[in-house]
Amino acid sequence: MSASMAPSSSAPGLPAHWRRPLALLVLTLVALLLLYRETASAMVAIWLRSDTYAHGLLVPPIVLWLVWRQRRRLAGLVPEPSPTAVVLMLGAALLWLLGDLVAVNAATQLALTMLVVLAVPAVLGWQVAWALLFPLGFLFFAVPIGDFMMPRLMEWTADFTVLALRMSGIPVYREGQQFVIPSGHWSVVEACSGIRYLIASVTVGALFAYLNYQSPRRRVLFVLVSILVPIVANWLRAYIIVMLGHYSGNTIATGVDHLIYGWLFFGIVIMLMFAIGARWSEPSPDMKQPLTATGGAAGRFRPAVLLALVLVVLAPHGVVWGLQHAQNHAPPQLVLQGSLQDGWQAAERPSADWKPAFQNPSAELFQGAVKNGQPVGLYIGYYRSQNTERKLVSSSNQLVTYSDKDWAEVGAGTASAPWPGGTVPVRQAELRASLVGSAGAVRLLAWQVYWVNGRLVASDALAKVHGALSRLLGHGDDSAVVVVYTPIADTGARAQETLTAFVQANGQAIVAGLQQTRQR
Repeated sequence: MSASMAPSSSAPGLPAHWRRPLALLVLTLVALLLLYRETASAMVAIWLRSDTYAHGLLVPPIVLWLVWRQRRRLAGLVPEPSPTAVVLMLGAALLWLLGDLVAVNAATQLALTMLVVLAVPAVLGWQVAWALLFPLGFLFFAVPIGDFMMPRLMEWTADFTVLALRMSGIPVYREGQQFVIPSGHWSVVEACSGIRYLIASVTVGALFAYLNYQSPRRRVLFVLVSILVPIVANWLRAYIIVMLGHYSGNTIATGVDHLIYGWLFFGIVIMLMFAIGARWSEPSPDMKQPLTATGGAAGRFRPAVLLALVLVVLAPHGVVWGLQHAQNHAPPQLVLQGSLQDGWQAAERPSADWKPAFQNPSAELFQGAVKNGQPVGLYIGYYRSQNTERKLVSSSNQLVTYSDKDWAEVGAGTASAPWPGGTVPVRQAELRASLVGSAGAVRLLAWQVYWVNGRLVASDALAKVHGALSRLLGHGDDSAVVVVYTPIADTGARAQETLTAFVQANGQAIVAGLQQTRQR
């Protein structure tokens, strides 16, 4: 049957040329969700427990409704499997595999969504996929991605709030995301980042633009506005809350009403944005008018494409199964061999009430040392058999969490440390006991580096890449975070010299201990 001979949409029921392809698509989607059920269930769990991503529960029903409203238009098209879409699915399957190897939820969930979306052109063809471009694209809003933006959004919020307070004539002392004004102490925490407002606004804004505008220019412009407005609105919200607390003697806008005022202000702003946007709405196209198929012969069943689709979907699971059986699952015994070198002596850890906030390591080591009155602390968090609940690199693994009431990170940068094999870049952070904590004015200088399969790297991305390569090569996923730290007595320069001396003297023993732990 040629494309021009497609049955009319006026025929009752499902057109004959759609029955087998549509059934095959449903089977493909069911198979994907069953084979990747752990990834799918992890997404649903995030939707259920996180207010930031709760909108994900509504995305699949909205997508189905968007497709259903176009059913009569789609009836004029003739489905045909696309080999090129299967090739693209191979790339998505590879992304899922790499994400699973290094336990990155965002990667596996994004890859599963890509597989679901690409299954449409793989089974029904690119003409159908193009007609469903927005519904398929909207499905990506179900992926709970966005936490990586939180630190930058928090920084912007703090910058604006402090600037606005100073312009209002209120003196401000700021360190990191914390600041003090005459009436009290404030902190910019995760809830102040505005990530919830931003994601909610963009999701609803994209849907609003699609349903109300036909011009691509207007759609893009409204989506850009839906990105900008919640960011600026969150800055104003934070400033208003601080001002309310300041002038009320901290009797309002400091407890639960803090959140109530925030959502009320955000709701008013978003309603105004949609009300203004509706003034330029354009009439919707006729959804009853069927689209016309183009091209020559179509509607052919291609067993080869179906076989390739099955292999692409199954391949990552075979690789993961093989690597899991080669993985060393024995609990690691983390012990550093030998004594401290070059005059360093074992001692109490400095600031014993602080420890890096790395979650669920397979083994931990805490050690203190001193030389010439200069104390140094050593922390090692060792990870083996990593999964979504226990992994080295994670947004929740930090030197100090944003919710920590006793410590705060007030400075960050990079430094060079003399580890074995040469100078290695490390993360450097200045930590301070909270202004309202019990630790006084203690400050620490900390160096952090990852050890992955014998390599020392400072970057999260490089640690993930080396971890994935290590697993693919059959070397397992053993890795660790190494943190050395010392009090800042007068200047940061002296603290840097202390850490440099400690690493230069004891770095070889630390790395050797990690290698021996890996081999056990």
